[in-house]
Amino acid sequence: MMQCAARSRKTDAGLALMVVLSLTLGAWPFGPASVRAQSARSLWGTTQIDESPYGILSNAVTNLAVRGDTIWVGPYLNRSTDAGATWELPASDSLFGTANRVFSVDVSDNTVIVGLGYNDTSAGSNTQSAAGFLVSRNGGDSYAYRFPQLDDPTDDSITYGNNTLYALPVIVPQQSPPFDVSYDQKTGTVWVAGWASGIRRSDDDGRTWQRVVLPPEPLREISPDEAYDFSIEPRRGETGYLNHMGFSVLADRNGVIWAGTPAGVNRSLDGGMRWERFTTGATPNSLTGNWVVSIEEQVLSNGDHHIWMATWNAGEVGEQGVFGVTRTRDGGETFEQMILEERVFDFAFGGDEVIYAAAESGLLISRDGGNSWLSERTFGQTTTQGGIPVSTEVYAVAVGNDVLWVGTADGLMRSDDQGATWTAYRTQVPLDPVAPTASVPRVSTYAYPNPYSPATDGAIRIRVDVASAGPVSVDIFDFSMNRVARLTQNAPSAGPFELRWDGRMTSGLRLANGTYFYQASFDSRTARGKILVIE
Repeated sequence: MMQCAARSRKTDAGLALMVVLSLTLGAWPFGPASVRAQSARSLWGTTQIDESPYGILSNAVTNLAVRGDTIWVGPYLNRSTDAGATWELPASDSLFGTANRVFSVDVSDNTVIVGLGYNDTSAGSNTQSAAGFLVSRNGGDSYAYRFPQLDDPTDDSITYGNNTLYALPVIVPQQSPPFDVSYDQKTGTVWVAGWASGIRRSDDDGRTWQRVVLPPEPLREISPDEAYDFSIEPRRGETGYLNHMGFSVLADRNGVIWAGTPAGVNRSLDGGMRWERFTTGATPNSLTGNWVVSIEEQVLSNGDHHIWMATWNAGEVGEQGVFGVTRTRDGGETFEQMILEERVFDFAFGGDEVIYAAAESGLLISRDGGNSWLSERTFGQTTTQGGIPVSTEVYAVAVGNDVLWVGTADGLMRSDDQGATWTAYRTQVPLDPVAPTASVPRVSTYAYPNPYSPATDGAIRIRVDVASAGPVSVDIFDFSMNRVARLTQNAPSAGPFELRWDGRMTSGLRLANGTYFYQASFDSRTARGKILVIE
């Protein structure tokens, strides 16, 4: 199997799942007033790499990047240098103890570029926002922080060849998260797709950023040798400005730059000056859709390389096409529609013929170069942590040293045999630690992630430690102590066991925001805790 150990780039395609792991335990409202909390920050610290026996920090795995036996996992940038045997966190106080999360990551040799973002809820809605970048030149042993790719309020023009074009200054982080980053190995240039801030480039490791001029609709090509009078004003819902909104970017091994927008994919053969735009045409030899959310490169054993693109249709004004996957095998001269009506987030490759696509419906696998596809939805009904299958939603996929890694909404999955069998990695915090501390106390149960958001977290897990195989039940109550849900399952053996809850009442309705209490019954005893639901 061919490996691409020197380079790996992964993005969550704008998912930006804001997962906060705070394991809140303790009393009921009428019981003792002691409430103990195990928090992610206190477990691992904020500035030191600390090899942890507790595994990854979030079960919702939104980003993956692999280089050999080293793997980086978002949204908290967990790193393992021994193929998952042990895990650590990066030394970065710009990520931990803050609302910032990993939105994108690219790894090339010893260079690691990480795009940070957060959900701004100050205006009453979740607005994805830019939080800057982390740059490492030593394989992730240490990071330097870089500010977001924003403009000065007076920076309202761009020089493009002999043209001076008006450009709307992007001065606030809202709606400009780094949905994708790509490092050009040939030139050392860092590229970012920042939605409202468009496509930008940095030639000094992210210290400064330059706006990149892409063709406006309806132009198909632009060249600095020509005269233009259009403006650069990224706007949703207005035809003419969609191609200035950046969602994905790739600097491939041949130095070709690919920029994905809601108006197609743009290709530059000269490092970002001249651009040609390709769109859907409702024919098999065009893009499946215009909104290009992910671009990945497959390098073949003979030196050829294919470019794979995932397209969505979000119903934007002027947007065309469908959810699907497009491939070009000749650098954009021709296109092939490989998958239709599938919402795909990411790609990885296990050689010349094996392609993996992370999709909303599961992991899509092709073993014949993309001609036919299989879907993995349950990952073998893995029995890890209580026999609860992972979610079918797959957000990220990566391959390194013959190991397949898959990031889902319910854990990190690993396969050493191209998907025949699976091992699950999830957050591991002991109920009965060998050496209890204030941050990791000895407790009977906990729920995580907590606070819990059904929209972004998907599911919450309630963990107990059973003495023997047998039935486990959990009753969930509202603040008035009315039971709203009941979970039951048989623990297959003694040890840690988890029940998975989707945040719905027994009737199927979503729970309102607020504090809920639960009682777990097992081994002829009970354990109690509380859950904070925040939508």
